[in-house]
Amino acid sequence: MVDAVVEPILEVSGLVKHYPLTQGILIKKVIGAVKAVDGVDFTLNKGETLGIVGESGCGKSTVAKMLVNLERPTAGLIKYKGEDITRLGGRALKAVRRNIQMVFQDPYTSLNPRMTVGDIIGEPYEIHPEAAPKGDRRRRVQELLDVVGLNPEYINRYPHQFSGGQRQRIGIARGLALRPEVIVADEPVSALDVSVQAQVINLLDRLQNDFDLSYVFIAHDLSIVRHISDRVGVMYLGRIVEIGKDEEIYDHPTHPYTQALLSAVPVPDPEARERRERIILSGDVPSPTNIPSGCRFRTRCWKAQERCALEVPLLAVPAVFRLVPGPAAHDSACHFAEEKQVVPPEEPTDDLGNGGA
Repeated sequence: MVDAVVEPILEVSGLVKHYPLTQGILIKKVIGAVKAVDGVDFTLNKGETLGIVGESGCGKSTVAKMLVNLERPTAGLIKYKGEDITRLGGRALKAVRRNIQMVFQDPYTSLNPRMTVGDIIGEPYEIHPEAAPKGDRRRRVQELLDVVGLNPEYINRYPHQFSGGQRQRIGIARGLALRPEVIVADEPVSALDVSVQAQVINLLDRLQNDFDLSYVFIAHDLSIVRHISDRVGVMYLGRIVEIGKDEEIYDHPTHPYTQALLSAVPVPDPEARERRERIILSGDVPSPTNIPSGCRFRTRCWKAQERCALEVPLLAVPAVFRLVPGPAAHDSACHFAEEKQVVPPEEPTDDLGNGGA
């Protein structure tokens, strides 16, 4: 992990992605919308890692796809170095995509089984031939294999000849091929064994320093996010409900949803487990087609009052922490935000090895 330099490389404001719900076969009628992402704001500073966490279905992966222009936003802005990239096309979009690459979640489906490793990693050079001379591409691919901890002689092998961790390393090498400035990692270790997860996370950490990368790291494992992130954003039902430095979020959470998430993380220490207050949320996550009025978390929140149904809470430093600045003074979208001590999860071990990964 590196110390973040306050120089935004990505700025996201009012990001929205709604998928229309239709009825009928011959004549389709729009009857509603799935509000996958419904107003997301954050910045990514040069050289830092922004972790985004939340339950499955909260919109994390949709945000990732919009950042690399695999999905077009319904509304909002994504600025890369001050330029809005949401409506780009042609050569302008191609140039931006060279600098913002993605590592996908599933290493078993994100690699073409009919292509060799050399072809997979070298494919970006076919799309961007200016990035590498044709006669030099094989050498560059072998260098990338070595950088991610794989034998360069594996260049002619196929994906089925590798383990899950090795396949994810191939995906990372493909993402590095064009020397991007930003990598969007969409749950890159969720499909891997725990021991392999630590190896891949430490690899990403090292590559960030070696290649001066900025990461948007998406995951649902809070321990992994804490290990790699400089700042953390917590998503719920299409919006970020709390965002701040990693120690602010983990040691001084102020939003009830964040507090509930942290209380559910397994703690190996029996004494710490006994001291921790377990927060059990009532009800289910509302449907993204029928989001509650006001605060969208109010239907499951033990603090909910009438105001929560009438007013949408803004993502900002709560007034109580503006008056008394401290470690809990970070952005939180709650009318009744207050610090609650939650035993932080254990961080994964720094066991970086190559066996089986």
